[in-house]
Amino acid sequence: MILWQTLRFAVGGLAANKVRSALTMLGVLIGVASVILLLAVGNGSSVAVKDSITSLGTNSLTVSSGSAAGGARAASSVKKLTVADAKALASDADPAAIKSVAPVVTTSGTALYGNVSYSPGSIVGTYPAYFETSNQKVAHGEYFTNDDVLGSRKVAVLGATTAKQLFDTVDPVGKQIALGGTPFTVVGVLQAKGGTGFTDPDDVVIAPLPTVQNAFTGFGTVNQILVQAASADTTTAAQAEITRVLLGAHAITDPAKADFRITNQASLLTARESTTKTFTVLLGAVAAISLLVGGIGITNIMLVTVTERTREIGIRKALGAPRAVILGQFLTESTLLSVIGAGLGVAAGMVGSHFSIVGIKPVVIPESVLGAFAIAVAIGLFFGSYPANRAASLRPIDALRHE
Repeated sequence: MILWQTLRFAVGGLAANKVRSALTMLGVLIGVASVILLLAVGNGSSVAVKDSITSLGTNSLTVSSGSAAGGARAASSVKKLTVADAKALASDADPAAIKSVAPVVTTSGTALYGNVSYSPGSIVGTYPAYFETSNQKVAHGEYFTNDDVLGSRKVAVLGATTAKQLFDTVDPVGKQIALGGTPFTVVGVLQAKGGTGFTDPDDVVIAPLPTVQNAFTGFGTVNQILVQAASADTTTAAQAEITRVLLGAHAITDPAKADFRITNQASLLTARESTTKTFTVLLGAVAAISLLVGGIGITNIMLVTVTERTREIGIRKALGAPRAVILGQFLTESTLLSVIGAGLGVAAGMVGSHFSIVGIKPVVIPESVLGAFAIAVAIGLFFGSYPANRAASLRPIDALRHE
């Protein structure tokens, strides 16, 4: 009964100053919602990056120019990768370790179709093996072939985003587009992979390597070489074969002086997961400041409440109300502010997680919801304890004299 009366008095005290109570709960609401949403954004970013990397397959390796140790040498004196390096890997490497090789050049340009002009994220020149190695599946039409590469034919496969921007609802297969003034016939459209928040892997035009080199980059170096290991179990062996072949092709005897880097999806995934975890922790720390500010707001409002109700406290103590009852009433009020604010904050955070934020689909962490709610309630108790203790410590005679 005493508990029920305490709760009733607390609700009445909060209802007497509806606007002030609502603003205090708003501070807690914003803090809790911020924690849930920002951690969800960090987690969503991590999931998107992980999906993007794993979508390439666990047996995909990327060879790029530059010393593994980095530094000035990587930017100046190293030998750039060429098509000859890719051919050496395809012919000299152990076929039991390496399944396919695809040199890649990347450039940019404007695509035209009729009156529509659009600049795709990238224009890629490569071999047909690129599609399997990078796990690119065709949705309409077909891939270009090795004959298209040998004949330097002007054919192209479009990513889903590029196809949508250029053709809207029209079927692109068989239509002609102009890239940098060169006409290309669209032979296929890739299945959509979905963006990772900052990049769109579907915003691409892919064409035979010699055709892109002739129209855009020239017949020089390539940006990277994609290598597909025979299986996930032979990735280490494939990496060893790549190192052996390229060291020989570049006339390098000391592996420590290699002028190329090899990355596989496992190492890339580990590095990205570490980065996104740090990013998520940072976002959570920023959001936690909002909760702290909400707690300070509770202290401020409860101190004002105690001051306003000093005479009421004196009357109740003069009538025999013990210290515990006064303490319990004001602690209950501060706790109610935090509980209601935290509950509304959880609701706001869950609703907000259904919308993309800066291009990222938030993925709510259940522990963050429970944790944010519990911390908000604890903050209400902690920051409300000082005003409550101050109210309970008032002497009846001093409180009755208060005007």
